[in-house]
Amino acid sequence: MKDIIGKALLDYFHGNYTEDIITETNISEEDVLPLPYMFRNFTEMPKMEQKALQLAKGKVLDIGCGAGSHALYLQERGLQVTAIDISKGAVEVCRLRGVKDARHMDFFELKNEKFDTILLLMNGSGLFQKISKVAKYLQHLKTLLTPSGQILIDSSDLKYMYDEGDDGGIWIPGDRYYGELEFIIRYKQEISEPFDCLYLDEQIFEQACLSNSLSFEVLERGENYDYLARISAV
Repeated sequence: MKDIIGKALLDYFHGNYTEDIITETNISEEDVLPLPYMFRNFTEMPKMEQKALQLAKGKVLDIGCGAGSHALYLQERGLQVTAIDISKGAVEVCRLRGVKDARHMDFFELKNEKFDTILLLMNGSGLFQKISKVAKYLQHLKTLLTPSGQILIDSSDLKYMYDEGDDGGIWIPGDRYYGELEFIIRYKQEISEPFDCLYLDEQIFEQACLSNSLSFEVLERGENYDYLARISAV
């Protein structure tokens, strides 16, 4: 798979910023992901992200670390942070920016380590890809937690993106869960292969956690059906 995100982050870091990343899904038009946003500092982050970072404690795992903004803030707080990403370019940028432990690896390659806090931010549930895979991901996350550890994850209920009927219900697809999206990203002349990304409503997410012997608590809700949750072992 092309490392489009990594190429874009490296361009920005090295002063070659000429355009942004374009995203598109199967239910929405093109949108812009500004590269400077990936390099934001704590004061520039949304309140929900700030809350998650303030709640982080102990040994931290940052999954899908991107350019390393979360990891850098936590390092400044004196926490030990392991940052991982499947983008080789993103991990290179993290290291160049000063992240001490940045690893180019898939989530499932991480084994035999325990963390007090696991961060999954910027729609962290996107990692799960499809609703049929949620249990598999939750079970592996569970193996990485210390007994009193926490997973801090954000997601959104995408019901607002669907048309509403006269009875107040929404028109949703009959062949899939409405939070299952297919993304394509574009940067300069390169276009990614389609990839899956999952957005979970609170009720389904909570039920999935309970089914896997995990607790689920919503810590904060945003203005657009987005929310921050804490997951921990029962």
